[in-house]
Parts: sequence; C-alpha cells; structure tokens
Amino acid sequence: MPEDYKHNKLTPSDILHNTFGYRSFREHQEEIIKEVMAGRDAFVLMPTGMGKSICYQLPAMLREGVGIVVSPLIALMQDQVHALRINGIHAEFLNSSLTFEEGQEVKRHILSGEPDLLYVAPERLLTDSFQDFLRRIPISLFAIDEAHCVSQWGHDFRPEYLRIPEVTRQFPDTPRLALTATADAQTRRDIVQRLGLQDAAAFVSSFDRPNIRYRVTLKQRERSQLLAFIRREHPDQSGIVYVRTRKRADQTAAWLQENGVAARSYHAGQEQEVRLRNQERFLKEDPIVMVATIAFGMGIDKPDVRFVAHLDLPASMEAYYQETGRAGRDGEPADAWMVYSLADLVSMRRLFDASQGDETFKQIQRQKLEALLGYCETVECRRTVLLRYFGEHHVIGCDNCDTCLQKQETWDGTMAARMALSCVYRTGQRFGVTHLTDVLIGNATEKIKNLRHEKLKTFGVGAELSKKQWSSVYRQLLATGLLSVGESAFSGFRLTSDSWLVLKGEQEVQFRQDPAGEDIAKKRKNKSAKIAMEDLTGEQLQIFEKLRALRLEISNSINLPPYCVFHDKTLKEMAVQTPKTIDDLLEISGIGQTKAAQYGDQFLKALASLK
Repeated sequence: MPEDYKHNKLTPSDILHNTFGYRSFREHQEEIIKEVMAGRDAFVLMPTGMGKSICYQLPAMLREGVGIVVSPLIALMQDQVHALRINGIHAEFLNSSLTFEEGQEVKRHILSGEPDLLYVAPERLLTDSFQDFLRRIPISLFAIDEAHCVSQWGHDFRPEYLRIPEVTRQFPDTPRLALTATADAQTRRDIVQRLGLQDAAAFVSSFDRPNIRYRVTLKQRERSQLLAFIRREHPDQSGIVYVRTRKRADQTAAWLQENGVAARSYHAGQEQEVRLRNQERFLKEDPIVMVATIAFGMGIDKPDVRFVAHLDLPASMEAYYQETGRAGRDGEPADAWMVYSLADLVSMRRLFDASQGDETFKQIQRQKLEALLGYCETVECRRTVLLRYFGEHHVIGCDNCDTCLQKQETWDGTMAARMALSCVYRTGQRFGVTHLTDVLIGNATEKIKNLRHEKLKTFGVGAELSKKQWSSVYRQLLATGLLSVGESAFSGFRLTSDSWLVLKGEQEVQFRQDPAGEDIAKKRKNKSAKIAMEDLTGEQLQIFEKLRALRLEISNSINLPPYCVFHDKTLKEMAVQTPKTIDDLLEISGIGQTKAAQYGDQFLKALASLK
C-alpha cells in the first residue's frame, strides 16, 4: 500500500483489507469510523477483542494530521505501536521509558508529518511542554482509550483522566473518541459527563462473549481445585490466575511450578525488571500461566489466553467482566473459572465498609458487590445474569455455563433462615459462622459454656443440618443482603432491615443446593483443550504445528510476541487452505499487504515443503 494513502482517496474498507487483512467490519466499526471521518465525537463501548482500536487507528490513517491516543499504561502503548508498525503503519509513543534524546527524536518524527498515531500517557498529555508541542502539529483526532478510568465508580479510576478535557477543549474542531470495554450505566454516564461528550454519538456493542464458558464453584481446597482444572482442561496452555494479594500471587505461582505447571507471578510489589521479564515470557512463550493481582492485564493483547481463573472474588461485576474478557480474544473456546467462599464474602464486605470513601461511594460499591454475589449464587443462566447487569437482554439458556449444563437444585430455606437469623440476634450480633453453627447444632464447646449460650432457645434447634450446610445458609444470607458484617475483623454477623421480614414470617427464602462436585468437564468433552483444533485433520494439524514453529522463530528474531506475526486463527486457516501464492495468502483473514510482503515467502516455502 502506498505510504501517502491519505492523498490517494482510499476508503476505510480498502485499508481494512489491504493493511489489516480483514474482509469486513465488525459490529459498529464502520459507523464509528464514518462519524469520526466527518469530524464528530463518539463514545464507544465494545468488549475486549472486538476491535475497538481499529475505530481510531483507521480514521487516523485517513484524516490529515496525527491521531493522539491517550493510553494509561506504558506496556499497552508500546505493544500497540509495535503491532501497528509490523502492519506497515507509522506510529510512535512518548512515555517515561524513553530517554530525553529518544523523546526528542520522536517529536522530530511527528513534526515531519509522517506518523499517523502518537500514543501518550495522560500525565504526559497534561504537561505544558507537550501541550505547546500539540499546538505546532495538525491533529486528526483524540482517542481516549480505557475511558472508564475517568469514573470514580469504575474499577480502574485514574485522577489524571479527569483533566483530559483541559487539553482537548483547546482543539474544538478535532473529533474525540472515548473507548472502553467495560462500563455499567453509572460509569457510562460518568464518562460522557466528565469528558464533555454529551453531544457525541454513542455506540454500545453486545457484551456477549459466546466463546467463553462461565463457571463458579465453592472453594474446598482451592489450589488443588485449580491444579485439577488446569491439568484436566488446559494442559500446556496459557492462562491467567487472579488473586487478591501479592504474597498469594508469589506463593500460588511457586506451588504450581512445584506441581509441573509453567507459572510465573506478577504484581506491583515486584522489581520492575522482574515484572517486565515475567510479562514478556507470558507474551512470547507458549504456554505460561500468570498468577497475578489486578495490576496485570490492562493492555495485554495476547489472543490465545485459554482461561482466566479467580481464586479470590473480584471487586465488582465490571472487574470480573474485564478480567475474564482477557480469555479467548481470538474467538476460540475459553474458560472463566472462579471459586469463592463465605470467608471471601465477609472480607470483601468489610473491605468496602472500611474504605475512605463517603457514604454514597460505599453504597455504590456495596451494590456492585451484591450484584457479583448474586451472580455467584444464581440458579439462572450465568450469561443471562451477566448481560442483564450491563443492561442487555439475553435469551435464557446459553448452553455454555455451569448453570445451563448442570441442573441447579433449590430448596425451601425459610425455616433454616429463621433459625440462622434468630441465632445471630440471640447471641448479640457479635459472632461469626463457626460459633453460630455450634449453637445451632448443639455443640457445647467451652466457649458456648462460658457464654451460657447453651441456655438459648436456638441451641440445638438446627441439628438436622450439618456444619457444611449451615455454612451454606449463612453464605447465601450474606450474599442476598439478609445479613451484614461489621467493619472490624473481630465483629460478627448483624441483622439488616430485610432480616426482620424473614423473622416475622413475611418473606420466604429459597436457597441454592450446593453442588457435590464438578463434572462439567465430561460434558465439555475438552473442547478447548487443543485450541479447538478438533475440526482439523491429522495432516492439517501437522501443518499447523509446522507454521507455529516458523512463527515462533520469526517472532524471536524480531523480539515481538508470536501473535504480532499472525494469530493462531490465521495459521489455522492457512493449514486448511494451504495457499500457494502471495495472492492466495492475501485471501486469508489477518494477512494484509505488509505482512504478506514481510513473511509471505517464508510461510509459502514452509507449506510447499510439506507436500
């Protein structure tokens, strides 16, 4: 494709095909591009892996000037710039990883008028010197990536994002795009208001990721559960395991390594060199399991992550959706697997109640947590519950989540709930599940005797249920808001206003029957175990592996992740179609003219050698 395409009257479809190697636009992409090409603002909510970046990259290539992309993470902008360059697109970034001399060279390059895109962090955008620089160059657009960072109700709030309009309003004729993969109704309103996009066209794509299988189960022996899940369904595949603390990330990664899983950890407490080395291994080596805190993930554009597991509850449905969305970006089958317990619910509630925010902030965070807990405890299709949270209707029954594939039993828990709540009240609302359960089943411990709780009316009234069953009762009472917990680690369960409706007989309670164990793997038939290659013949699979080896060799030589050369999906199509010429290659999804010119001969030679 000619370098001066801005003056050759190419259409967006031409660039999509010739540069990116795609035959058609995805949902809303073409409409968004037309809006920006006409000089108008846009708000874009599009799930991970659905092509948000093309919505600003392509118009920046066609409009006069350079597109300024505000991106929150250094790793994110660097990866995107490398991926653009490998497609023959002129792009630069300015961040703290560059020396002063390197930064000056980037500015000289921008002034030359050649680059189409410049990625910057919000902190850099806000400096006086950079704003002076912007006034010296023509700007085609402003793209505000990860726009949910502007909202304090979002899960990645960045105060610097609040000041972005101070810069963009200096260029009133330049179109702005705010883009995010995850935002509930409140966060969407916040983005529009704080970025001054009230008149912008809004494009909200479906949140549904049909290739992801959602599964939630109770913690028993969580590490053993995780290891069994990886060994059974994702051996020798890349995945992410999210945990709450840095210590837990290191310990879990070490334990997985001891048990034969190629695992690494990632968290903000590591030295930068270690953190970056582990991230690079995850991106460039296949397979690696990354055990991480929420510090890991934003901007990780690895398409073949086959699973995302949570050993601890995320903070909200938005965080859960964002994190699980890092699985299966290539559209192939992937898993979102999570375990949780009563202790998780208690600790999360205490964490929010003890936060420094005002009461309004705390209330919103509680509501978000309650939505997540409702998702965990639901007997409905999980996809239906997830999409409903984001305001999207879904036909009940997806046949790709645990509640659809395993019948969820319920039981009338009204009497058990009354017993449990009465016990909380009669013991003074000061105790947790262990002591309350001992009272209910009539276990006269030394503590109960000292407190004279064996004299209570609730002592022994629940002997027909086991300790495990009472733990389930209290977990579900807490999840549904029929109980609360105190802020202190030493405070116990407390009644809520809704508790009294149950105690007075004005409200019935249905409980979910906890499953005995996981047998969903049998129903899955290990569909994702080999990147959904079951539709390839033995010969085609051999070709695919040969192409994969070549891709790894090339990626190592240019020091970029393998997916920057070609995605697995592209190699799979190559293995089926067995192209013989460059023109044949250009008909395969994901191969544009630049990549065909750079790597086409090598892949054609490899294919010919297999004949």
